[in-house]
Amino acid sequence: MKTTLGTESATDAQLVEWSLTGDREAFGRIVEKYQSLVCSITYGATGSLTLSEDIAQETFLTAWRQLTALHDAAKLRAWLCGIARNLTNNFLRRGQREPAQTAEALEAIAEVPATEPSPSAQAVSREEEAILWRALERIPDTYREPLILFYREQQSVERVATELELSEDAVKQRLSRGRKLLADEVTAFVEGTLQRTTPGKAFTVGVLAALPALAVPAKAAVTVGAATAGAGTAAKGTTAAKSGGLLALLGSWLTPMICIVGSLVAQWLIVRAAPTPRERRVKKFAFIALWIFALAWAWAGQLALRALAQRGEWTDRTFFGAMAGFWWFYTVVIATVMVVLFRQMLAIRRQSEKEIGTPQASGTQLTLGTRLVVVLGIYLSAFLWLIDLAWRARDLLSAGFMTAAMLVLGISHFFQVRRRTGVAAAQAAIAHVTLAWAVILVTLNCRLDVWMAARCETDLAEIHRLLPAWVIPVLTLALVIWTGLVWSVAKPKPQP
Repeated sequence: MKTTLGTESATDAQLVEWSLTGDREAFGRIVEKYQSLVCSITYGATGSLTLSEDIAQETFLTAWRQLTALHDAAKLRAWLCGIARNLTNNFLRRGQREPAQTAEALEAIAEVPATEPSPSAQAVSREEEAILWRALERIPDTYREPLILFYREQQSVERVATELELSEDAVKQRLSRGRKLLADEVTAFVEGTLQRTTPGKAFTVGVLAALPALAVPAKAAVTVGAATAGAGTAAKGTTAAKSGGLLALLGSWLTPMICIVGSLVAQWLIVRAAPTPRERRVKKFAFIALWIFALAWAWAGQLALRALAQRGEWTDRTFFGAMAGFWWFYTVVIATVMVVLFRQMLAIRRQSEKEIGTPQASGTQLTLGTRLVVVLGIYLSAFLWLIDLAWRARDLLSAGFMTAAMLVLGISHFFQVRRRTGVAAAQAAIAHVTLAWAVILVTLNCRLDVWMAARCETDLAEIHRLLPAWVIPVLTLALVIWTGLVWSVAKPKPQP
């Protein structure tokens, strides 16, 4: 004769064996052991606390009736999960409803007096339930199911890994991604609500109360066997990166604003200081074209890419790859225009010096303060966004290095160009700008994946899964080769 203590410490095989004799206490132990897992699966699919518990109860009642079909008690957990998923899928198919449609919209909820509220209804209001599901429904099943189970299993990664038959590292990655997809303002609410709606003794009593009306399963002569009805959760294509991806690294609005204003002021002063009307026209045209492209590509192009990603239901990996290509093309266009501008500027100054025999000074002589503003605008717009990325990723060493590089290069630029004119001044400026961008490219190749992992609150392995480590170096090499080719072929024809 088994004792209550024996039931508590019994294995799945023992509990199944005792339940086959009609032992309700043993089956109650099975319900207590797996009710959180089963309810989490059904809730993750339906979005309704009441409906999920109804289907979960039906799952255990079905298991009680069909216990003789279980030929391998070691697979009890998977067998119960399979029944739960099949019942859920059947319900949704019969009702022709998607999980998102099962939960009521928050604005549609009216105050209706309840007769006998269930334990879950007492724990949370209908408004809270609606808010809870509206937050969770946007998370793909791959991340939603571990997240729900985590907060219903005393926040134990080990327990979730065991229940879902995943490694602890995989659970940690999915939990990290799931949390990131939740809006910050509802995260605390979701965690608390899921903890309060964990099924307890009342759920077990409800299942056991229904058992007398059912036929007691006869003891099976056969031992365990492969049962069954397990239908794995299909991992749907995720659109998570659409909420941020690489663009989540852009920092606050203040940093881009300083970069834009600094660049505009510097370019305006550079155009004014052009030594000839022809050079002034070339610079003005190049800068206007750059700004039109930059604004159109960064804003309209970004919106178009996000719309395509949403319509095509791209996976995270597809989206990250598309974003890398998106910004690589942007950089290629900017580099091409700048190289052509540099070549034109050098050709114009060489021709002017050839015609008059001496280097020409600037059309509008720059004062010491104005020249300082130009250098400041150039290097702030080039480095500040990168420093901001490092700072927000808490990579203080890289932020300090980039700040030092900005100061050293800026000061060097200021003093080396200050006493030069004509072609010599242009060549010195081009050399410094090229060196600055070389430093930026090297830094991005070394630290971008680390910053992305910090900003996305995940590890490097997950980032490299979404964006393989070789992608950025290959794109950088392609950019360098392309820039070199443009420099070699972009030789302007001499003016008559």
